[in-house]
Parts: sequence; structure tokens; C-alpha cells
Amino acid sequence: MSLAVGRLLLVGCGKMGRALAQGWLDTGLDPENLAAVEPHVGTAQLARDMGINTVSDPTELADDFMPDWVVLAVKPQVLAEVAPKFAGYAEISTYLSVVAGKPVAALRGLVGDRAAIVRAMPNTPAAIRRGMSVAFAGSGVKPDAKVACTALLGAVGEVAWIEDEASMDAVTAVSGSGPAYVFLLIEALADAAVAAGLAKDLALTLAHNTVAGAGELALTSEDTAATLRRDVTSPGGTTEAALRVLMADGGLPDLMKSAVAAAAARSRELAG
Repeated sequence: MSLAVGRLLLVGCGKMGRALAQGWLDTGLDPENLAAVEPHVGTAQLARDMGINTVSDPTELADDFMPDWVVLAVKPQVLAEVAPKFAGYAEISTYLSVVAGKPVAALRGLVGDRAAIVRAMPNTPAAIRRGMSVAFAGSGVKPDAKVACTALLGAVGEVAWIEDEASMDAVTAVSGSGPAYVFLLIEALADAAVAAGLAKDLALTLAHNTVAGAGELALTSEDTAATLRRDVTSPGGTTEAALRVLMADGGLPDLMKSAVAAAAARSRELAG
């Protein structure tokens, strides 16, 4: 089976760019249909090791490489410098941006007012093809391009579309930044286990596998997370004692709301 999305030009081969590229190649994209631009020597070599034709500057691309997609996977701090170098593709390509915090209007200001742009927010589990991507299609993105974009993002996990771009700030705060919250939970749970008297190696094993297993159960079960939580919580038992602390005023639910609000606010700031 091949990933029939045309030719792809990947701009930026950092962790997310490489995760996307690996997903495309693993799902059947012909390597001849993928090229990348990455100025950092070490990062470019990592991409070449994956079998990606990688150059340091767009002027080094083959003259006959006309991409159907230009995928912008650079840090927001360098977008204004990098994106205009690829404005010449606006008449023939659809742009897919995974640049955090940058709205379609800002991208159009860099590559052209008439450019067809999809803005997406994948997350780091894309590296193991368990990512969650949310996408927004700007005006001018054709229906068949949305189908192709779903395939591109679907190569590394689940995909959802939103109609209101303003919702992307909350998406960024929940699923984009969310893996870090889960990793912190693992750290905190392991540290608590050590404080309770367990050896560090055992504490880490318990924390990693408990979080991973609970996440898989939540994903595959027909029950809600709230129901699954209640199923574990016997009246008067150990879990109830712990949850009384975690769910108290100022506890985990309140902290999570504050954390997501802070991340969403920062996402809005990055749009400026």
C-alpha cells in the first residue's frame, strides 16, 4: 500500500519533522517523492540516515522537484526568516504548518495572501505513531487536499479537524503540550514511590507501566475515565484515601485547569 499524496517538501528535520517523515515512509510513501531542507548539519544527517534526500538550502533542490505539499516543521522563533524562502511554491502547493502558535493569517503574510494553508498541531507520540493531530484548513484548501492531509497526519496517529481556528490555542495546551504533563506525572509518581520506601528502579517501572497501562485501558474501554476511576476506588480503601488528597480544592483538577490555561495563553502570545 502506498501513501498517495503527491510530492512532499519537508522544511525542518527536527524531532517532529523526522517523526512525520518516518510515518510517511512507513506507510508507503515513495522516498523519491520526499525531499527536505535542513540547515543544521547534524540534524540533516539524521534525516539522510532515514533515506530522505536532504539539502541545506532550497536553492539546492532539483529544478524538477515540484512539491504538492510544503510541510513547515520549524520552531516558531525562526518561521519569519525561513518561510519566505518557500513562498515561490504558493501557486502549486498546499502548505501544512505544524509550527506552534502561528495562525494561518501570519503564515499567509510570509508565503502569500492566496496560499492554501492547513495549520495542524501534532504531538510527540507521533514518534511511535501514537500521536494526536488536530488540523484547521484555511480558505482555499480544496476538499481533496483535506483528504490528503488527513492521510499525512494519520500516518503518525489519530486526526481531528476543527472549524474555528481560535480553538487551536486550547488544542495546543491539551494535546500539544499534554505529553509533558503525563511525563511529569510519571516522574512525580516514581518520586513518591521512592519516598514511600521503594527502590528507584522498581519505582520507575511501576510508574511507567501504571501510566501506560491506564492510558491504554482508557483508550480502549467503552467506559469513561470517570467510570474507570470509580471502578478502582473501593469505599474506605487506599485509592479513596489518595483521591481525597488529589481531588481536594487546589488539587490535581484545579492545577490542570490552571496549567492548560497558562499554555493556551502562551499559544496566543506566540501568534503575535
